[in-house]
Amino acid sequence: MTPSIPASRAALDATDLARAAVFAALIAVLGLPGSFPLFGGVPITAQTLGVMLAGAVLGPVVGAASVGTFLALVAVGLPLLAGGRGGLAVFAGPTAGYLVGWLVGAVVVGLIVHAGGRRPVWWRTAAGLLIGGVLVVYACGIPVQSLVLRLPLEQAALANLAFVPGDIVKVVVATLVIGALVRGYPRAFRRTWAPRASTRAGDDAPTRTAAPA
Repeated sequence: MTPSIPASRAALDATDLARAAVFAALIAVLGLPGSFPLFGGVPITAQTLGVMLAGAVLGPVVGAASVGTFLALVAVGLPLLAGGRGGLAVFAGPTAGYLVGWLVGAVVVGLIVHAGGRRPVWWRTAAGLLIGGVLVVYACGIPVQSLVLRLPLEQAALANLAFVPGDIVKVVVATLVIGALVRGYPRAFRRTWAPRASTRAGDDAPTRTAAPA
């Protein structure tokens, strides 16, 4: 008999890897509408929304695996970034820090949204998306952009204010999507939260899931 252990400690299995691949594909698809370059060549893109959803639905480990898979495909040359960009060159340009921020941000989103293995609630979801999906990405991206473009950090940070309204919209959209999944399809959260964790509507209790035998 396999003892019960926290879901976050269970080893990844084929289903987790498949889910990571699906969200990597989602991030790629969200780049198809293209991008709108702003200051310093950093584009406005819907792909950050995919990163937010990966962390919020899959949790910190599988979410990071999903974003990492996407970035690995970009690194080998697949034109998956908005605007058809790809290759190692993008990791040496002004957007490099933002790409790293996607990976770190997915982890932070997952940790906050599913803190303690608890059922996602709207306020914690919104906080996780805002902190991990926006602030962490900026914290990683702005210093690298400043360094690559040889601009004062303050000037780079001020220029990035143009991205804030769009990112807030993404946070709202992602929060609504996660809320809908919690109510309508809780199985989407597989290892991060299970419906049996709550004994009544609105319960926010932690759950423990048996590891695969």
